[in-house]
Amino acid sequence: MTNIPRNEYPRPQYRREDWKNLNGTWSFSFDDDNIGEQEKWYNKTELGTEITVPFAFESQASGIGDRDYHPQVWYQRQVKVSKDYKGKRVLLNFQAVDYLAKIWINGEFVGSHKGGYTSFSFDITDFVSFEKTNNIVVKAQDTLSCMQPRGKQGWKKENFGCWYTRTTGIWQTVWLEYVSDIRLSNVKMTPDLDEGSVGFEYNLNKYSSSCELELKTIISFKGERIQSFRFILNSDYQNIKVKIMKEAPHDILVWTPGNPNLYDVRFELYKDGNLVDSIDSYFGMRKITTQNGNVVLNTSPIYQRLILDQGYWEESILTPPSDEAIKKDIELIKKMGFNGVRKHQKIEDSRFYYWCDKLGLLVWAEMPSTYEFSDKAVNNFSKEWLDIVDQKYNHPSIITWVPFNESWGVVHIKTNKKEQSFTEGIYHLTKTKDPMRPVIVNDGWEHTISDIVTLHDYAEDGDSLEGRYKDKEKIEKNLIAHNGFKFPFADGFQSHGQPIQISEFGGIAFDDGEGWGYGNKVKGKEDFIKRFKSLINCVENMKYVSGYCYTQLTDVEQEVNGLLNPAREPKIAIDKIREIISTK
Repeated sequence: MTNIPRNEYPRPQYRREDWKNLNGTWSFSFDDDNIGEQEKWYNKTELGTEITVPFAFESQASGIGDRDYHPQVWYQRQVKVSKDYKGKRVLLNFQAVDYLAKIWINGEFVGSHKGGYTSFSFDITDFVSFEKTNNIVVKAQDTLSCMQPRGKQGWKKENFGCWYTRTTGIWQTVWLEYVSDIRLSNVKMTPDLDEGSVGFEYNLNKYSSSCELELKTIISFKGERIQSFRFILNSDYQNIKVKIMKEAPHDILVWTPGNPNLYDVRFELYKDGNLVDSIDSYFGMRKITTQNGNVVLNTSPIYQRLILDQGYWEESILTPPSDEAIKKDIELIKKMGFNGVRKHQKIEDSRFYYWCDKLGLLVWAEMPSTYEFSDKAVNNFSKEWLDIVDQKYNHPSIITWVPFNESWGVVHIKTNKKEQSFTEGIYHLTKTKDPMRPVIVNDGWEHTISDIVTLHDYAEDGDSLEGRYKDKEKIEKNLIAHNGFKFPFADGFQSHGQPIQISEFGGIAFDDGEGWGYGNKVKGKEDFIKRFKSLINCVENMKYVSGYCYTQLTDVEQEVNGLLNPAREPKIAIDKIREIISTK
């Protein structure tokens, strides 16, 4: 397995032992005329060229590097399923395929999935042979439509503005998993710091009254058992809350960026006394609230010093090139003095959230935008967003949900009641699934209902920012057009004393080549440091501001305003950046 790209376990918060990585060389073909289904390409055992999965064909890492628009692409690979797994169910898992995926096994249609940023799986047991090699064929379809969540993937054939190269098809790990016919499908874990407990919502793929099903849960911390309990299941769903503190609340080891304590948990499902499913996971004990104009982590206000990260890579575009590369980015962010990241317009690889959990980095999880408003866009957006909230819920590093940004996809939200209602509906649906995390509705300006008021402003110096925002009351009364033309609230909405944060500013670029940044480019490192320090100090000296997000971590294609270049090399010494970033 050492020669397989991205060979680490793809779903670290829900780990089973029996699995097989399917990354690596696949047969591949473009289908620009969309004739593949008519000509039954799903029966083919060779498609003409090769691609390295999980990298999209637009990337150099895929071995193709074709950045033209190809709306239909096909993948094919032959796989053996060991006889040792007879009696098990075989799951074919995809961590992400952009945008519509159709799957065939041995010429038989298995199913389809729509949504470029969510994981999905199919039970393919009835389609595979344990005796012969199996033929897996995937068709992926993508469009230039602005009614599908696309984030920073450009919808024109060439890059423009702050929109970049598209990602089409398989762009995260593909893998097989061998499981029992009755198994856990997911477990939702909710910490309750006030009670010193954690809630578990167990879901089975199905329930049978013809057998006895018993579930055991073991909680430990660094090898020391904290709690263990077991119970008989009488349906496919069970909700249990259990104390984890020993004697007093201070016994609980809380999760913070400085001390990212994680409890290990193991789930064991027994069928008629026999172990049939076992899963290893973890959770963090932490609480997020907003109080008196602050975001409170556990029991104390936390000043958020975030950096905006587009999650693009020079050779592999949206797909992180390796697990080590993910970890290195997070370590660099922390070394620079930031305590969090706003993952901009992208739902990231699960390994990213895992390393944020492990290393201690706050995360704003942001939905990739649509750019048109219609019933179709609402449907596409809503289904994918709710799946994302479900799939990423258990990560303690995620402390904020951001479904909308800068009125993208809801361009008339300031006055349009339908668009306002849409954002309110998404807010309440998100709160239904996750009442504990703040939800930011329309990050940047024209907020409707939102737990945090966020402002985007690319003023070139601290004096300009200070002059615009020194009066908090004018922000709360919607009297300031920040960024020169946008007001904080949509019509009919107002401040309720929410925390205020400057969630985009900076964007400084060097005058040393092509590409763009925000404002005038700087001539050298001294000019950069002067301007960077002026902006950071201004924001941190605004007493009512509870945090900020600086733009941005890396250069991305034509946008060259990162603290790092595309190869993740610092433009300014890390120690100098850290010196300017306050420890407030």
